[in-house]
Amino acid sequence: MNIHEYQAKEILRREGVPIPPGEIATTPAQAEQIARRLGGMVVVKAQVHAGGRGKAGGVKLAKTPAEAAEVAGKILGMQIKGLTVQKVLVTAAADIASEAYVGVIIDRASKRAVFMVSPDGGIDIEEVAAKTPDRIMRLPVDPRYGLLPFQAMQMGFFLYRDVANARAAARIMQQLYHAFLHSGASLAEINPLVTTPAGEVIAVDAKMVIDDNELDRRPDIAALRDESAEDTSELHARRANLTFIKLDGNVGCIVNGAGLAMATMDLVKFYGGEPANFLDIGGSSNPEKVVNALRIITSDPGVKAILFNIFGGITRTDDVANGIVTATRHNPLTVPLVIRLTGTNEDLALAILAEHGFSATRDMDDAVQRVVALAKGGAK
Repeated sequence: MNIHEYQAKEILRREGVPIPPGEIATTPAQAEQIARRLGGMVVVKAQVHAGGRGKAGGVKLAKTPAEAAEVAGKILGMQIKGLTVQKVLVTAAADIASEAYVGVIIDRASKRAVFMVSPDGGIDIEEVAAKTPDRIMRLPVDPRYGLLPFQAMQMGFFLYRDVANARAAARIMQQLYHAFLHSGASLAEINPLVTTPAGEVIAVDAKMVIDDNELDRRPDIAALRDESAEDTSELHARRANLTFIKLDGNVGCIVNGAGLAMATMDLVKFYGGEPANFLDIGGSSNPEKVVNALRIITSDPGVKAILFNIFGGITRTDDVANGIVTATRHNPLTVPLVIRLTGTNEDLALAILAEHGFSATRDMDDAVQRVVALAKGGAK
């Protein structure tokens, strides 16, 4: 689960991370009022779950309250990577002498949290890694002991030569790690971590991604979810207890089981197609899941053909067949459908489909080749 910058900053602030004051505004008038309270120059920042806000014009400096209102009026309502800006963070501007990057992420290979720090902040860490990998220090954290003081100082001195700055950065990294643990995050980063001409070290931006598996036991963090900032199809899928990720292709995939779903996507690519999504209806025998899955897939105008790929183990293929019949009866398809069913009750499933005018195959390669051809405009 993504959370907004202002929410991530509040989590870090509770741990003691020094962060310039700021408030949320949903109208230009509110932005002006906040700027008056803060005094001096402010930065108006779009709050959307998308990177590249600055390049898109979603981050602007305002020298006066009136200018803050003007800038907020331009940012509110704008589209950034398909998401509408509904709120902005108005925060006190900081004098910046230098910028660094500090982040901690779950590394599945080492099965532990790993810090990544770089004296080159303010740009994507991926760009630093690609062009100047020697400018990144990586430090795995032993979960038994946490981030030890000497480790934090090692990273602090990697960022700064000045002892006071290194100590301040080390303290912030300890606080960032505590926030990372206490919120159930899979990613927490400060970019940039800045020094001011007065020698302060402060966080002027923050990003956190929360592990979905943590949300049931952290209701306070789960309450931070902003559904208005999420893709509509992914929102509907979560409410229907479906695992769904939207992609950029044109072959809609409805599959049972994550492993089979990944194999299906690989095979679509192998035969020259592009999957439009990852959608796993799971192992339960519930026709309603099929109905919801088809509704989500058909709402995507980019989908040109749909593939059902069902291997019935726990999942009964006759339930899937009934779900297909029910879904298409209420919402007739406007794109071709290819069905592959095999496993539990497959003979019954094929009979149900045939009775309602659907054909199906037991062969996965055949089904994928057919759906890829249909998505490209080929014959049935």
